Amino acid sequence: MTNGNKEMIIETGDDILSAKALAEWGEGKLAYLKPIKSDDLGRIFPGAPDIAPGLNLFVLLAANGMPIMITDSRDTAMANAWEHDLETVSLH
Repeated sequence: MTNGNKEMIIETGDDILSAKALAEWGEGKLAYLKPIKSDDLGRIFPGAPDIAPGLNLFVLLAANGMPIMITDSRDTAMANAWEHDLETVSLH
């Protein structure tokens, strides 16, 4: 749903949040863990260095979608989140 300013609006029961407000809501508190293939790295993160195709990677993302780290180890990504006191949410 969008408002008259073409801003994304998210309705959850009685609450209405813009996409920007939702991203700011978890800033410094939440991180998203997303498994990806190395083949998709450049598409998801333009400017990322080229790496071997076919690798399983994990991306740790801030609440606003900015990448915090990319690693080949889920445990390393989780440890980085815990080290920075971030609650993790898995994305698929």
